[in-house]
Amino acid sequence: MRILYGVQGTGNGHLSRARVMAKALMKQDIEVDFLFSGRKPDQFFDMECFGDYRVQAGMTFATHSGRVNVSQTVRQNLSLSLFKDIKALDLSCYDLVLNDFEPVSAWAARRQGVPSIGISHQAALTHPVPKLGSTWFNEMLLNNFAPVDVALGCHWHHFGFPILPPFVEVDASPFEHTHQILVYLPFEDADVIARFLSHFSDYQFLVYHSQQPKGQVAEHIKWHGFNREGFKQHLASCGGVIGNAGFELASEALTLGKKLLVKPLIGQFEQLSNVAALQLLAAADSMMSLDVNVVKRWLKTASPNPIAYPQVGDALVKWIDGGDWHDSQPLCKELWSQVTLPDTWR
Repeated sequence: MRILYGVQGTGNGHLSRARVMAKALMKQDIEVDFLFSGRKPDQFFDMECFGDYRVQAGMTFATHSGRVNVSQTVRQNLSLSLFKDIKALDLSCYDLVLNDFEPVSAWAARRQGVPSIGISHQAALTHPVPKLGSTWFNEMLLNNFAPVDVALGCHWHHFGFPILPPFVEVDASPFEHTHQILVYLPFEDADVIARFLSHFSDYQFLVYHSQQPKGQVAEHIKWHGFNREGFKQHLASCGGVIGNAGFELASEALTLGKKLLVKPLIGQFEQLSNVAALQLLAAADSMMSLDVNVVKRWLKTASPNPIAYPQVGDALVKWIDGGDWHDSQPLCKELWSQVTLPDTWR
């Protein structure tokens, strides 16, 4: 079997899930080529596991100061290049297209009649799971941004639907520094983050951000450009995480038993819905803006017990190799039977 795997590159969560799948596909000796879109080629990093991958422009969101910039998003995505890339992508040598919310490969598969399977958190939102800010436009986007024949969603809880557990690959640390807090707020301005965290000098903050602050940074704030290995090590040993409401980082925090405070990208339906789910499960605290009082309260809270999610990638690849792609119920049931969820989640 030969597979093209299309991955949305705008968020690191899609890439993290693809890394888990790349290892699982390699174990099964399935030939796979990777296509990424939504990010400029020089903005990808730690991509060795994907071999000789391809990059297309695709589609992405434009953001400013922690919010989706709707007009800029429309302007930068209204381009004929997307339609040209879809038309030019030849899938004649592939038996299957795997897709993680990536529009070029999804629409090319639809045009050429190649079977396609979607693996994404967005696919879980097509079920009546907890949501916030849902509109007809968001529902249309979920169903048409990257259309597939079979859509497999993943979420922190199945909510009674055929949904997969998260794809998580983290290593626990034997040491936890309770007064070290990992901070990942990629949509906020670097100087705004630095000024905000200056209020909490009793804690050390390990900030990962693509930009360096222009102003002075307090001594208790340690600033890092994004480095995947360093990020994973700090995630494993920190006492808590302040992050956006993306799916993958929250999944890793839950798996490691880290207390979590999320600030969603305002105007982004998926992140607002993640906040709704986390609040329903009492799995995290949230703030809609950078709020000093919320952080003060959250810093004093205890850490939860870790959740041992199974190796979803290995089980999924075996299911794909089996060929019965329109019956995912047994796969989902088998994987959730391996998970002990907190009593309060039941």
